[in-house]
Amino acid sequence: MSRAPTALRRSVRISGSAAACALQHLAPTRYREWKRGLVTEALAQVGLDVALDDLIDAHGEGRRRAVFHARRGPRDVLEVGFAALRAHRVVAIDRCPILAPALGGAVEAAWALAEALAGERKPLDIQVTATDAGLDVDVRGSGPLSAARTGELARLAERHRLARLTRHGEIVAQQAAPTVKIGRARVALPPGAFLQATAAGEAILAQLVETHCGGARTVADLFAGVGPFALRLAQRARVSAADNDAGAIAALARAAATAQGLKPIDAQVRDLFRRPFAPIELKRFDAVVFDPPRQGAEAQARALAASAVPCIIAVSCNPATFARDARILVDGGYELVRLTPVDQFRHSAHVELVARFQKTDSVRH
Repeated sequence: MSRAPTALRRSVRISGSAAACALQHLAPTRYREWKRGLVTEALAQVGLDVALDDLIDAHGEGRRRAVFHARRGPRDVLEVGFAALRAHRVVAIDRCPILAPALGGAVEAAWALAEALAGERKPLDIQVTATDAGLDVDVRGSGPLSAARTGELARLAERHRLARLTRHGEIVAQQAAPTVKIGRARVALPPGAFLQATAAGEAILAQLVETHCGGARTVADLFAGVGPFALRLAQRARVSAADNDAGAIAALARAAATAQGLKPIDAQVRDLFRRPFAPIELKRFDAVVFDPPRQGAEAQARALAASAVPCIIAVSCNPATFARDARILVDGGYELVRLTPVDQFRHSAHVELVARFQKTDSVRH
């Protein structure tokens, strides 16, 4: 397998054909209107008409994590980059202007790892995350590797000064523990951990969540991940955090145990799709935050709709599934009182949402 020549490894800004940057051509005002329209149209599909806040720009310094795909293209040429828009191919790149400075060297490292594994002839997904200790890289798709190939990857990790290199979550090489600061806590990330795409995006989403929780003394953080909301909310409230990712929950629990000035966090591994928090369990919370993956949280939304929780804060990365879950909550007696779109995926069709629901009885009184 040969490598794409430099002329073909174009910047996303130059090629404009990667799904991550499909909307560079829109003027700023039109772009903001279009993104807000994604939300209003999704709500209209379920019969909801809600006034939206202005779109908040959360790009900040740029993306702090990225997944690079390595595939064999035409004539068996290795291509490393992003998925093309509405196509089953990879746009090969050698730089990307939407990445944060902390991801400097990520593209080069992804190419080097892909070239080292080219002989395996398997499609690869290479996740690179910027951490306080440096780049954290997890490679998936390679299949079992020989000791010699694993040793080659370890040498590449050292050459590219990676904080950690893992393959399917298993450590290949580690120079330093990859950590990020969340509120007062420092979180040691599990391999392949999920973080909000931009640091600014995480901060803005968390600020909205904290504001909507108000003076709540007990809060449930559902689909909590490594704790971007729980670790901040615990500065003033007792928090119960749940997620089905055991590694993320373990990282959250360790961070909470070593942070100063936090109220107790009960962190538990729980599949909220199969075993959502039931109305009787929800009785003890003043507020519930839920931030599910793209498929939404229909089962948990139905349980919340049947509960008496005074305040529910929904965070979503998918307007369509958010609208479905919002309809469930509204039908259960909640009013959607605030909805804010957040844009941390600049030039793309992705938009984040933070919404506050209040029990109708609470609104009347």
